[in-house]
Amino acid sequence: MTGMGPVIEIFKNRIEITNPRVPLIDIDRIIDNPPKSRNEQMASLMRRFGICEELGTGWDKIAVSCESLLLPAPKIEIYDQNTKVTIFSEIPYRDIPYEDRLWACYLHACIKYVEGKQLTNQSLRSRFGLKDSSSGVISRLIKDAVSKGLIKPLDPDTAPRYMSYIPVWA
Repeated sequence: MTGMGPVIEIFKNRIEITNPRVPLIDIDRIIDNPPKSRNEQMASLMRRFGICEELGTGWDKIAVSCESLLLPAPKIEIYDQNTKVTIFSEIPYRDIPYEDRLWACYLHACIKYVEGKQLTNQSLRSRFGLKDSSSGVISRLIKDAVSKGLIKPLDPDTAPRYMSYIPVWA
């Protein structure tokens, strides 16, 4: 692995960034996680030059930007000794692979939690740019995210119409 640096590939429909290391944190906690550095001296120097920040909000900003532009959630793939992040261009909801929809649902819950809010059927429809008539489709996605242990109801006794959700770790 020595001598290798990040590789950035730009395609018509996506950007792929491959890093020759694995993340220092669990990707399920990539939103709102305190920063960690492999080389604190280099990180300190980069902060002083204004190249990076100390807050560890980079992933938060990436996820929020993807949501605001109605893009699929960034895909993170971890291999033996590398990590690949793919940021996609606009894809219609029906063409987003189901696992990627679940990941977007989970990240949306994380972002809402950090903002002091909760995921709702309405907020997730807005996140995907869907109309009110798609509430059944989103309800099924939320139900599957709950059953897979990604999110949980804030108050399980709330009427289904007013149900809101938070990340399972919250």
